[in-house]
Amino acid sequence: MSTAVMTNQNTQTSPHLKARITGVFYLLTILTGIFAQGFVSGRLVVDDAAATATNILTHQSLFQLGFAVYLIEMACQIAMTALFYDLLKPAGKSISLVAAFLGLTGCIIKSLSRLFFIAPLFILGGAHYLRAFSAEQLQALALLFLKANDHGAAIALVFFGFYALLTGYLIVRSTFMPRILGVLSVFGGLGWLTFLYQPLGYRLFPYIAALGILGAALLMLWLLVFGVNEQRWKERARAALSTDHVPH
Repeated sequence: MSTAVMTNQNTQTSPHLKARITGVFYLLTILTGIFAQGFVSGRLVVDDAAATATNILTHQSLFQLGFAVYLIEMACQIAMTALFYDLLKPAGKSISLVAAFLGLTGCIIKSLSRLFFIAPLFILGGAHYLRAFSAEQLQALALLFLKANDHGAAIALVFFGFYALLTGYLIVRSTFMPRILGVLSVFGGLGWLTFLYQPLGYRLFPYIAALGILGAALLMLWLLVFGVNEQRWKERARAALSTDHVPH
């Protein structure tokens, strides 16, 4: 073994620690998402445009906090996706890379959709150039932007569905993580793919979300508590490295 290879192995973060760090970012993604969606958006945004506008103007600081937490959620999810790519690479480097790109695409779409979430603050802010619109028109426009935010997030769910399918497949074949976690991820991914036709996705959302949250929670807890089987991870990594260096 060359000195360079030995140095690289010694300086690498252990897969067990890497799995736990991934679990931490997974937990932060879930908690920030629950807060921003459940305690901010779910509390302030209703189906009535006038009531929604009143809620936002009355709780501007909370609404701005929700926007900030949404961005933190996406930052954590991007970190989690990058770490998961590295963690699952021994189970299939190419598939793990494709999964990471699909997951990051979903993060980009969801982050951009948050521009529609924050837009009502500007629309309802009373700027002089908005005096051409009536109060009712501005309230309706604000609610329209919030609906666009929701539909943008729904589009992102499709990419997260593909991501969950591929990562679930990699977990099943990995040998260093329980297969049941991969199976749950695959079923969760299939659920999110119902948002390819959004009316169906919204209709089934309570059931899809329950399955998705169950799979995500179990995977997150496993990563935090147990990490990965380090011996098997290293065996798969060595096997993958040997395959990569086989002359063609």
